[in-house]
Amino acid sequence: MPPVDAGCTESAGLALPAGGAEAGPAGGDGFARADSAGPASGSGSGTADGTADGTAVGTAVGTAVGTAVGTAVGTAVGTAVGTAVETAVETGSALGIIDAAERARLAGRPARARELLARAGYEGAPDVVRGAAQLVNGQLGLQDGPVADAREVLLLAAELLAEAEPARALAARLAAMEAAWAMGDAAACLEALDPGPGRRGSDDVNPVAGATRSGAPGHVAGPPEGDGGVAAYRAGMSAVMRGRLDTGRTRLREVVDGAGAAGVPDGPESLLLAGGAALVAGDLAAACRASSRALAVARARGPRILVAQALERLAYGELRAGRHARARAHAEDGLRTALAAGQSNLVAHHHAILALAASVEGSQEAVAEHASAAERIAAPHGLAQAATLSQWARARADLARGRLPEAAARLGPLVGAGPRHGHFALRMLAVPCFVEAAARTGQAEAARSALAEFTHWAAQGADPQAPAQLARCQALLSDGDSCEPLYAAALAHHEEAGGDFERGRTQLLYGAWLRRRRRPGEARGRLRDALVSFERGGALGWAAQTRAELRATGDAAPAEPVGPLALLTPQQLRIARCVAEGATNREVALRLSVSPRTVDHHLRNVFAALGVRSRVELSRWVDRAEKTTAHP
Repeated sequence: MPPVDAGCTESAGLALPAGGAEAGPAGGDGFARADSAGPASGSGSGTADGTADGTAVGTAVGTAVGTAVGTAVGTAVGTAVGTAVETAVETGSALGIIDAAERARLAGRPARARELLARAGYEGAPDVVRGAAQLVNGQLGLQDGPVADAREVLLLAAELLAEAEPARALAARLAAMEAAWAMGDAAACLEALDPGPGRRGSDDVNPVAGATRSGAPGHVAGPPEGDGGVAAYRAGMSAVMRGRLDTGRTRLREVVDGAGAAGVPDGPESLLLAGGAALVAGDLAAACRASSRALAVARARGPRILVAQALERLAYGELRAGRHARARAHAEDGLRTALAAGQSNLVAHHHAILALAASVEGSQEAVAEHASAAERIAAPHGLAQAATLSQWARARADLARGRLPEAAARLGPLVGAGPRHGHFALRMLAVPCFVEAAARTGQAEAARSALAEFTHWAAQGADPQAPAQLARCQALLSDGDSCEPLYAAALAHHEEAGGDFERGRTQLLYGAWLRRRRRPGEARGRLRDALVSFERGGALGWAAQTRAELRATGDAAPAEPVGPLALLTPQQLRIARCVAEGATNREVALRLSVSPRTVDHHLRNVFAALGVRSRVELSRWVDRAEKTTAHP
């Protein structure tokens, strides 16, 4: 999930947790869980099938399930559940069927959950019954479907449940915020958090005192009982979305500090809440700890549906912290889990995270594959966050390859505020990439405009890397000798924040600047440091770019060319590789910070040295000679 720039609330872009469908700040599954942390068994499960049925439908219809299985040995699970549902319908237990649907959803069986809801017959029932059904319906929509539709269903559920079940009404509003977050609608997030006096269910609800938990099964659960962190989370997020960052962060830290404290439930819902709060507050270490603990608890005790969500939160936290290999491992696991549980919206978010990890690791094919997979789901389901992450991944891959105009074109819309732009929670995180691409392609004014907002955001402490990135961006937009102290300041900030990847990017840009200033000896030192950082972090594409810079300084960097390409000078080799990728002379000049005339001169010499007559023929030479993705 997010940082909140809240473009609609006129505050600077914040940096909250990444999430979306099942991964929103308030964990929709968790708040609709009640006492179903572990498998709920039927009372008469005479066979293994009976146990499975009991897990699906819970204690509300457990006896009926057990009886059905006991008298129909060898029948399918669906037959047993059908018998149980018929029994519940005959006795008028619509709430029992709705509870069974919720338990099926939590067990990762969305198709069965929808089937049960269709059989519940809640039309014309009291508000509390219809509200319970719509809460389950809305949370199923968060897992798989257009999130704008899910939001409306969840808001309706909140209105229907407001008087009789205020805690569950709060659960519905928090889930509606998840939907709004995935949509990229900051104003809708705020409406769900604090709808105001004009909407039913708008009263402030204490999730502890307001929880009216009936002893009877069949009530879809609300926020975890006794979890005061829900109130602090809601208040903190409301303040952050309104631009009161200090106040909001104080309340969110209460959520983080309270996770795992004595008397506080150690359930995955509370831990995911704390992880999301830590991301908003800029504490990436705490966010990863809480999400990792949530993953362990969800795997050990359930509900199963929260496993993929915990993996998404953890992968995003690791990505933000610069640990891309770990992020990839968690996202790969989360992708498999989400696919198995029918959580297609989470599938999109995991693909987007994998695209971002691949943009660091240097696989252009993997970036395109995962970004396309994310976008195929994001477009019809309205997942603005997943779509923004995938475009950011494509742009960062362009940066790694030196394709600056392409990167700037992709990033420009992402960093703008308002409709038809990127997700409000990701705008500021993408600004450093945009400034780098824009500043190096002659778009200084656009870069300065984006940097002005980033400067305000960085001062709020929402991201530990922001101060170093700010100084680096200022260096890119400065002239002459004023660049050097800014690069030095950026490196000092990197020492405090940690993270090999961002530090390596600063060292690479600093080294390239020193080379252009004809200080090759100093440039080599910076570039060698950058190469070590990239290799240690698995950033192979960026490492290749650094090697090319080292060769341009006269350093015999690793991975020297072999065969005919060894005949070329370092600068000729860089130009040959750029041309082989399809770059024009002007684009090559922008990448290498030289004039088009210089490129033309070197290219003529390259043609002569290799005995080729066209750019197409040169591309074939380079493809045959190099089996790696070492691009300048």
